[in-house]
Amino acid sequence: MAKRFFFILLFSLFGLLVFSQNQNSDTQLAYQYFRNNDFEKATVLYKKLFEQNKSSVYYRYYVNCLIGLQDYELAEKVIKKQLKKKRNKLPYYIELGSLYKLQNKPSKAKDRYDYVIKKLPVNENQISIIANKFIVKREYDYAEKVFLKGQKLLNDKDFFNFELANLYYYQRNYSKMIEQYLDMLSISEMYLQTVQNRLQSAVYGDVDNSLRALLKAALIKRIQKQADKTVFNELLIWLYIQDKDFENAMVQAKALDLRKNENGERLIALARLSNSNENYDVAVSAYQYVIDKGVNFGYYLIARKEQVEVLYKKLITENNFQYNDLLSLENNFINTIFILGENDKSVELSTKLAHLQAFYIDEFEKAIKTLNNSLKIKRADSRLLAKCKLELADVYLYSGDMWNATLTYAQVERSNKNNPIGYEAKFRKSKLAYYIGDFKWAQAQLDVLKASTSKLIANDACQLSLIISDNSDDDSVNTSLEMYARADLLVFRNKDSLALLTLDSIFIQFPTSSIIDDAIYKKATIYINNKQYIKAAENFKKIVNTYSYDVWADNSLFNLAKIYDNYLNDKEKAQKLYKRILTDYPGSIYVVQARKRFRLLRGDLLE
Repeated sequence: MAKRFFFILLFSLFGLLVFSQNQNSDTQLAYQYFRNNDFEKATVLYKKLFEQNKSSVYYRYYVNCLIGLQDYELAEKVIKKQLKKKRNKLPYYIELGSLYKLQNKPSKAKDRYDYVIKKLPVNENQISIIANKFIVKREYDYAEKVFLKGQKLLNDKDFFNFELANLYYYQRNYSKMIEQYLDMLSISEMYLQTVQNRLQSAVYGDVDNSLRALLKAALIKRIQKQADKTVFNELLIWLYIQDKDFENAMVQAKALDLRKNENGERLIALARLSNSNENYDVAVSAYQYVIDKGVNFGYYLIARKEQVEVLYKKLITENNFQYNDLLSLENNFINTIFILGENDKSVELSTKLAHLQAFYIDEFEKAIKTLNNSLKIKRADSRLLAKCKLELADVYLYSGDMWNATLTYAQVERSNKNNPIGYEAKFRKSKLAYYIGDFKWAQAQLDVLKASTSKLIANDACQLSLIISDNSDDDSVNTSLEMYARADLLVFRNKDSLALLTLDSIFIQFPTSSIIDDAIYKKATIYINNKQYIKAAENFKKIVNTYSYDVWADNSLFNLAKIYDNYLNDKEKAQKLYKRILTDYPGSIYVVQARKRFRLLRGDLLE
């Protein structure tokens, strides 16, 4: 008896397994037919699966297949059959109404939809299901009616605010969407992050700025009406930042700082953000606001240090200054370092001050003194002191003291073996050898650095090694390469006009030299640094058109695209150039950036 029961159970399980496998195979095949719009074959399988399983998933596919075949009569019968069986009938009335609408029977569709609204239950979950069913059918007006009636039934006008906001977004009814979100913020400031997240994609996709304009106007109106609710100021600051309108963001940030009696932390965060977006004037102004609060405020020293760093970055980036600007910045550095005292922060600033003194004011002896004073601070972080010593070696090189420069680079290298600072010191020492024409020794060192764990140093070493190897001649004096190296040293010393003259001499004396393309590229980069974009573009074009096979070709094409994109305001030309990088140089390191800019200029919405 037990044996007989065992065999019956075994055959039953085997039968179930076979049935399950067959059903799984039918499901996959049916879905494949459905995806290929082969509704006839899909209908047969989904009908079979639905009759076997009664699953709502099979039911939906079955009905959709019938609609795809325009067999509306049978689809209606299937839906009505479900209506008789199911306790929650309202979603099926929506399906029936949608079917009537497809058959151009608007009055019958309206009757079914209105019936759903009339019979709406006092149940939050059911209300959401019914509204979402209308949304799936793109019946947004009825979905709105469901949510609004749901608020009345549940006796709470703040129910479904987020759902309604999403619905209005689908409808592109931005005014109503904004009001829903702002109503939520009126209820609780805790919704701020959620509202910002919900608005993020809408603001990003707002091509014509219509949403931004409405949102700004609505926020300003709320700020005026509900002065006690600072959350609207917070959201307005966020919106200005999305637009990179840091000036207006700072106005609001200052107002909030005063109203909430804050300590300037908000302005520090805004200053850092403005700095990272290269809006140096706003960053300086925001830091100044904190500095003006006085030395007793917690963020005073941070603001002093970071403001002078922004002023320094602005000066060297924009390359547009008078001699008095340099002296004023030097004085600011000295005063700030004195206030900070002897610590890591003052070492950081001293390194930048020395660079300013040597490379811009041309006072290298002052710079050497500044750096030597910092190197005496024993409590400072060893990495900062190593960077300080690297700057000292650079200053020696700038001044022409090759012996002390080499010695100092070597000291940093020995003290920082197998770390990025040590690799950097080795690279700079190799470059010094290249500057003075010791090409063989330089290349031997550069070849070692190609295997550096620092990708940036490895790339730089590889590039310089290529310049040396491609333009060296064992049987003769490397005069053209020596001239190019001298031009490179002049660029290092901020003597751009002399560097350009030296490069022009190469074109005259060695018109057929293999170094000509390198010299053209170097000229282009000098012009970019001096904001002479038309001249830079002319030189990049020479590389692209004449040396398309060369190592600088993709660099030149990408830089040319950026010039048209960012400075010459020819987006169409820039788009074509970005596309050319993708097609002509698919292995270029610039492919990812080029593809992103190309798609943005084409109008794609990117994540």
